[in-house]
Amino acid sequence: MKYLFYLLPILCGVAITTQASVNSQLRISIQNPFAAAFISFAVGTVVLFLAVLIARQGFPSFSELRALPLHQFLGGVLGAFFVSAIIYALPQIGSANLFILIIAGQLITSLLYDHFGVMGAVQQSINGQKIVGVLLVIAGVYIANKK
Repeated sequence: MKYLFYLLPILCGVAITTQASVNSQLRISIQNPFAAAFISFAVGTVVLFLAVLIARQGFPSFSELRALPLHQFLGGVLGAFFVSAIIYALPQIGSANLFILIIAGQLITSLLYDHFGVMGAVQQSINGQKIVGVLLVIAGVYIANKK
């Protein structure tokens, strides 16, 4: 079971790269990047609705939703930004460059979140080894993009 936790992120990488290509193709087909993102989210919403029904775990009540901190609703906004940005960027810079840059952004942000214990992250100080690792990824971005 422990290996599943290592396999799932790899599968997420496959899924997100495939999603980017599919959404980019959808954008080209319908000539509207925001409509393409909307269609992507609409299909995902239907799939998640069915998953909630199948899991029989129910939805929170309206009063439970109102009690949540507002920042916990930003996931959808960030997801919409992410999908829309990918739809714009992928045809211009290619899939490999796109995801190298995304990973660099994720690494830098995760180092800061861990260091400061932001958003429920386990606090882990930034050290030289982590900085070198991030710098190597950024160097990889430079090398991959150098002509």
